Amino acid sequence: MPATNLRLGIRLLRRAPGFLVATVLTLALGIGLWTAAFTVGHAILIRELPVRDQERLVLLWGATPDGNFTNYPMGLDLADRFTRQASAFDAVGWFTYQGAVPVPIRDGDRVVLLRRALVSGNYFDVLGVSPLLGRGLRPADDEVGAEPVVVLSHAAWQDQYGGDPDVVGRRLPVHENGVSYTIVGVMPPGLRFPAQVDFWAAVTPINAQRGTTAYVGVNLLARLRTGATADAARAELAAFYRRPDAANWQRDLRATVNSFSRTVVGDTRPALLAFWSAAALLLVIACANVAGLLMVRGLSRSREFAVRSALGAARGRVVRQLLGENAILASLGGALGVVVAVAAVRGFIAFAPAGVPRLDELAVNSTALVVALLVSMFVVMLFGLAPAISASRVNLQQVLRSDARQSASRGSRLAAEAMVAGQVALAFVVLSASGLIVRSLIALERAELSFEPRGLLIGSLALRVDAFDTKDKQLALLDRIIPRIEAVPGVRAVSPVVAAPFSGTGGWDGRPSVEGQSTADSAGNPMLNMEVITAEYFATFGIPILRGRAFTDRDREDSPPVIMLSEGAARHYWPSADPVGQRLRFGAGPGDLFTVVGIVPETRYRDLRDARPSIYFPLRQSFFPFAPLVLAIRTTGPEVSLLPAIRQAAADVDAGVAFRRLSPFSMYLDQPLAQPRLNAFLLTLFSAAAVGLASVGLFGVMTAMVRQRTRELGVRVALGATVEGLRRMVIGRGIAIAVAGLGFGLLGAQVANRSLAGLLFEVQPTDGRTLSAVVVMLLVVTTVSGVIAARRSVRVDPMSALRNEV
Repeated sequence: MPATNLRLGIRLLRRAPGFLVATVLTLALGIGLWTAAFTVGHAILIRELPVRDQERLVLLWGATPDGNFTNYPMGLDLADRFTRQASAFDAVGWFTYQGAVPVPIRDGDRVVLLRRALVSGNYFDVLGVSPLLGRGLRPADDEVGAEPVVVLSHAAWQDQYGGDPDVVGRRLPVHENGVSYTIVGVMPPGLRFPAQVDFWAAVTPINAQRGTTAYVGVNLLARLRTGATADAARAELAAFYRRPDAANWQRDLRATVNSFSRTVVGDTRPALLAFWSAAALLLVIACANVAGLLMVRGLSRSREFAVRSALGAARGRVVRQLLGENAILASLGGALGVVVAVAAVRGFIAFAPAGVPRLDELAVNSTALVVALLVSMFVVMLFGLAPAISASRVNLQQVLRSDARQSASRGSRLAAEAMVAGQVALAFVVLSASGLIVRSLIALERAELSFEPRGLLIGSLALRVDAFDTKDKQLALLDRIIPRIEAVPGVRAVSPVVAAPFSGTGGWDGRPSVEGQSTADSAGNPMLNMEVITAEYFATFGIPILRGRAFTDRDREDSPPVIMLSEGAARHYWPSADPVGQRLRFGAGPGDLFTVVGIVPETRYRDLRDARPSIYFPLRQSFFPFAPLVLAIRTTGPEVSLLPAIRQAAADVDAGVAFRRLSPFSMYLDQPLAQPRLNAFLLTLFSAAAVGLASVGLFGVMTAMVRQRTRELGVRVALGATVEGLRRMVIGRGIAIAVAGLGFGLLGAQVANRSLAGLLFEVQPTDGRTLSAVVVMLLVVTTVSGVIAARRSVRVDPMSALRNEV
């Protein structure tokens, strides 16, 4: 590009600062947000994981027929048995179904929590992954008496060891068993499964340390044989569940086979697809907006182009001049778009909830950036040059004799208006999606928990397994530690619970039968969350007793076994009878009958989205193989101020006891709300940008329309039309364009929003209130844009307008 054309282009653009700023910012928003969304989506959804033939990797587990438990694990002994007889796989490994669990690590005087996943010794062989440093686990590491070794994730290697290349061979002391593990390898970036894992260890040695009677539930990781399908794997697992010697409960399980790559992505997939779609629509809106701005500017310069041609400028020179101007616009927009993209990606990394995979690999995607730049450059060049080329073909004498503002054809005006209507339609789709997500978030934040979260602390105890290796020793510890914590000033009540909040099915679950119920009938009973509690539990949580009584200190080993049920569970077993006094069976022996003594409401302690049916056992009558080691603590003062004293109270009981986590319940509540909050934030950001761009586009079209119809408006004023009447006409035209866009947008939203169903909570994809609110909002925005355009542009002097008449 000649320097002269470049300097001239800069001078001409500086004379139109409003156009320059609007165009560059529009390009930057479209390019930057699209690039950021594509970067995140490509890294998480598309980019290959660092494993061999990932399409052949599958995960297997069971699911209950009622759908209450979609991830039912297999016992370690059964997993080993299934592996030996399976024929659809080249290899089968496993990992504990709880996923990566935080464990306390001794670092000098500090206790650091790292997430550990217990896996089979052939886990990394099944994955087909090569370590970045050292080696992975081996089958020999997964035997009783094997030397304790661990493999670090890339993220833990960076965060905890600063990427030290000499980390292999260092020791990792685990507090719960006093064993110092040897670090033997580091995995490459991108492999962090189960989610958030910091290190992997073999399951058998740790299980042996806990005692051979310990139950370990695992999910299967398998590599399909060449030619084998997921259906064949599912059929093989289903046949194993129905084998002749299988327990009745196991025969009812439904075999589930999941793609490894899809499971790694997990719950983030629907949200990322929504962001991706919103960003693509935003790029389209931005390009349409830029096209409209360029068309308006080009049409307003038709007389300029004609004058230059009349003075001898060749068409090529005019085109080259416009190429220079448009290249400047595209360059500035692209440069600022890169800044927007980098900031957006960094913002996503900062605000992304725990569990989003492959965050450590995110960097601005150059392919996405090039695509966005090319699309934007094409739009800028096409719609910037079209008016000049068109003007160079008209009758120069006719153009020079007419007002430049009359040179735009009716077709060009309709094209610009149609483009704005399209922007409004696309903005409607994005804004309606944002509205649904925001309403879902509000509903989720206001969900009835059925207990009082304020003033509630939840703490998970970390014990030395070698010192507290039996249930009796653990119960004795609770007998000592609970009174010490209750004695802390500001603590009102303490009760153990089986699992931390929002652990889903990661606790203890069962399907009891009614006394006298047949085996066939009991198969249809729901799977219940099981809790082991003390008499203080309901006071600790503030849960009301709806019927019957709560547990007391008299409900002990030597007293008749009793239970309490949630409303939903009681309604299933005795829909038309009083459940209090009825009995449920948990086994075949005479001592396996438990009498219902009380009914309480369902709570959302295990799952914020679903109030699960539950059953409660007194601590001293539970047949759970371990004592519950999560403590719920009700306080009367500020929870945070009590944390040091509570931690010290636990340490005073025994040197081998510590809290692996002790936090206000509100911090646990942040976990299930993190992804919905991010969804709402990002879609609101996209929708705000879309609405802003659409309003700018409408403002530009309305302003251009007034300028192009100056003579017509002057005639109307000369014939008695008032300025207010002209403004109403202009505003009416703007509203008509918006209404047309809203009509198409409503149809598009009815289809697009159905893809958001998995992200919604207590809101339907076609929610009338949300769609109506979006219609009203866009009408207000577009009306305001039309009013501003009309007030600024409808200042017509009829004599000046008519003086241009020839």
